[in-house]
Amino acid sequence: MMTTSHLLDDIRNVNLSYLLLVQRLLNEDRSSAMFRLKLNEQMADTLASLPISQLAKLANSNQLLCHFALVDPSQLSSLTTQQREDDLKRTHAAILLAGSMRDDEEEVVLKKGRHHGR
Repeated sequence: MMTTSHLLDDIRNVNLSYLLLVQRLLNEDRSSAMFRLKLNEQMADTLASLPISQLAKLANSNQLLCHFALVDPSQLSSLTTQQREDDLKRTHAAILLAGSMRDDEEEVVLKKGRHHGR
């Protein structure tokens, strides 16, 4: 049985690995990384410019910084149970994630509209 302290260490390690991957993706192909990570320009700039000391500080949390992108169980099921070719699975996942990104952006626009309307 894993203790809470081991779980927290694992979360911190995942966070740091994730943040390092984010920076690497942003440095290698910024627009693709922003799409994959659902980051806006400002967040991409901020994350790309953080030194390792700040990444370590940010990673030192009891909460995961990354989240599971598939929120609908049917999406997960269709990607794991259907006998498709790997390339088709990746394309399908990209379409599903792009759709959820568009939904997230529309929600932000709606919230901003309500906020400015007050």
